[in-house]
Amino acid sequence: MQNIGKIVVVAAAALSLAACGQQAKTETAAPPSSAAPSSTAAPATQSKGRECTADDIKTTGKFGEVPTITIPDDCDPPKKLITKDLSEGTGEGAKAGQQLKMNYLLVTWSDKQKLDSSFDRGQTFDLQLGAGKVIPGWDQGLVGIKQGGRRLLIIPPDLAYGEGGNGMKPNETLVFVTDAVAVTAA
Repeated sequence: MQNIGKIVVVAAAALSLAACGQQAKTETAAPPSSAAPSSTAAPATQSKGRECTADDIKTTGKFGEVPTITIPDDCDPPKKLITKDLSEGTGEGAKAGQQLKMNYLLVTWSDKQKLDSSFDRGQTFDLQLGAGKVIPGWDQGLVGIKQGGRRLLIIPPDLAYGEGGNGMKPNETLVFVTDAVAVTAA
């Protein structure tokens, strides 16, 4: 699986720190395949009886503003990719092959803490949608986003970093608020 890293694949790449996640929390986008998988398994947690939906995740902020993400304690992380447009944007929806300039905030499900934010860096993350340069959750979850749109992405581990790497704990669910600053032809 490529990574956000690919996603933020470029973020990582853009950050010649290449140390993603833990060494440079701004590098969560480094390709997970470049890091050795972690041998420790995430501790089993007791189910809360239902999976969270997009409506369970609370966000604040309008397009262009630094968002906040609040993950509830009363439901389990979803097992499938969930997307929700928080504001629609204008123009045609993004398609594979198009160039995107994105801002994003990333919160990890397990500890409900911010791990990375392009908003904090004041620099967009650039990617080619569908090119496999970011985690699959981004390549799939950003299809159709419009310029000026804000989208919530809840990405299960199998579409993120799986067994871990790039500063991610094993089997971590990722929650992003993304802003499509620009959607342009490939």
